[in-house]
Amino acid sequence: MTEGRKILECVPNFSEGRNEESIERIVAPLKARPGVRLVNYEGDRDYNRLVVTVLGDPQAVKEAILDAVGIATELIDLNHHQGEHLRMGATDVVPLIPIRNMTVGETVELSRELGRAINERYGIPVFLYEDSASSPDRVNLANIRRGQFEGMAEKLLLPEWEPDFGQRKIHPTAGVTAVGARFPLIAYNIDLGTDKLEIANRIARAIRQSGGGFQFIKAGGVELKEKGIVQVTMNITDYRKNPIYRVFETVRMEAARYGVPVIGSEIIGLAPLDALTGSLEHYLGLHGFDDTKIIEHWLMDD
Repeated sequence: MTEGRKILECVPNFSEGRNEESIERIVAPLKARPGVRLVNYEGDRDYNRLVVTVLGDPQAVKEAILDAVGIATELIDLNHHQGEHLRMGATDVVPLIPIRNMTVGETVELSRELGRAINERYGIPVFLYEDSASSPDRVNLANIRRGQFEGMAEKLLLPEWEPDFGQRKIHPTAGVTAVGARFPLIAYNIDLGTDKLEIANRIARAIRQSGGGFQFIKAGGVELKEKGIVQVTMNITDYRKNPIYRVFETVRMEAARYGVPVIGSEIIGLAPLDALTGSLEHYLGLHGFDDTKIIEHWLMDD
């Protein structure tokens, strides 16, 4: 990835985390595609959700994502979908993140191109969110997704919820999709050593912004039935204001109130290097530490 070249990150979320054959078919258009690098994809059986991360040339990424959306539309029927994660579409959300030599404005314009193309090609209503939002109440994805697939047909008939692209009628099996430009967020989950979902929900309410907790934190409790535990699942929407270590320690402190240990955590998808080195610096008490002290920093392409 050479200097001067525009690099876009895209992290589409698909409502399929259990059928391995379907997962591979959805990501197939993103593999060996000129100008596109598939760097990560993870299906979660409890969430029944697939999170994919690609990097590359903006137009090449757009076309590859369009093909993947088409396959997801063909394979996923939300009328028969069950999972722990909230969802409103077979392709639930498509965030676009400018990584190198791209402005937010350029990314917003690309999101509009992609949203329009998804609707025209597949008949899926599309909402623009975050930096691409057409109104303040559409900035937050949670506002758009509220009601989920089951309530979306009725929601689209409300005056304030006309899609940005498409008619006021959901796709019968693929629902609706949100597309938008945004700052890199960190999808971060913390596992608790208990099967009591109410404890995870209480902790989530204590730490998230809407509950009076940290700004730039969205959180909820999820039951991981296959593991026999619960999880506090989060989106850290600005890691510069709320670093990972601060969130982790707060969850551990809140869990201790209930006599529950933190037994692990995970990052879904990719995270910026400085988001991770901040926690390294904190826990090791490092003085004057920055990325230039990491060998790999000097091996990266300019």
